[in-house]
Amino acid sequence: MQKILVIQTAFIGDVVLATGLLESLHVQYPEAAIDILVRKGNEAMFHQHPFLHEVLVWNKKKKKYTHLFQIIQLIRSRKYDQLINIQRFAATGLISFLSGAKETIGFDKNPFSIFFSRRVKHIISNGDIVLHEIERNFQLIASSSNAVLAKPKLYPSQSDKDAIAKYTDQPFICIAPASVWFTKQFPVNKWIELINVIPKQYKIYLLGAPSDKGICENITSGLIDVNTEILAGKLNFLESAALMKQAVMNYVNDSAPMHFASAVNAPVTAIYCSTIPAFGYGPLSTLSTIVEVAEPLPCRPCGLHGKKSCPLLHFDCAQKITNLQLLAPLAK
Repeated sequence: MQKILVIQTAFIGDVVLATGLLESLHVQYPEAAIDILVRKGNEAMFHQHPFLHEVLVWNKKKKKYTHLFQIIQLIRSRKYDQLINIQRFAATGLISFLSGAKETIGFDKNPFSIFFSRRVKHIISNGDIVLHEIERNFQLIASSSNAVLAKPKLYPSQSDKDAIAKYTDQPFICIAPASVWFTKQFPVNKWIELINVIPKQYKIYLLGAPSDKGICENITSGLIDVNTEILAGKLNFLESAALMKQAVMNYVNDSAPMHFASAVNAPVTAIYCSTIPAFGYGPLSTLSTIVEVAEPLPCRPCGLHGKKSCPLLHFDCAQKITNLQLLAPLAK
């Protein structure tokens, strides 16, 4: 039996997008044992996954380098036929180099890529070339004759669906208001403005991690007669995805919840503040809308990733987005 390892130890959104590569590999090699290496905390996303053989976990927060070499030893013992490294950082390049796998594949920007069996050029989207992240990842296996590009996919179990059933007895909208980066996060005052004008027949659920509870509470404190419930920290990854799947609409930032929506084909309105869809991380759901400031801003985008604050202090890329833009997808 062929044994394949995929490495993606970045944050949760990147791991969700990497599931598209897992789908492609499974179609190409239906009998293969496919494993994935993720950072600790992200393994829950693969609970009861139907075709993954094993999920390996690297604890980056506690004794990071001790665990790194333990992971390398574990991977060497597995004797993989093929190792596919999606990341471009030295630590995962070292894992690939020392893995003992028969074939190692990764991007040319990885510092250890000189030692890979096959190096693939990593292309960041620009005005002339627009590649979605799943297309970039797919380039790692595109040369295989039977490879087919696939969308990311998550598999909530029946127990995940049962856990959220109590929240689905009336039409509802999910909002994931938080982001790691300030300039990728729609501001609290703008979320309040939006929620206050959403038609009253919809219940509003605020989703996120336990650390997002504070921003959710800030939002609810400014609401007027809105049926809202904070679920941040109450649902696991797959339960959140299952709930989003059943929502009338999901409002998200350019962040991980957008990719959750893509992975269960949930309706989504993705709000872009400082970043732009052309970077290659846009929504993939059948029913998806991108909302961004209508007027061109000379300062936007201000970087490939978000920033801790608006460099010009006005944050017009967020503040000038209108409720009319945001409510339009509900009328479709």
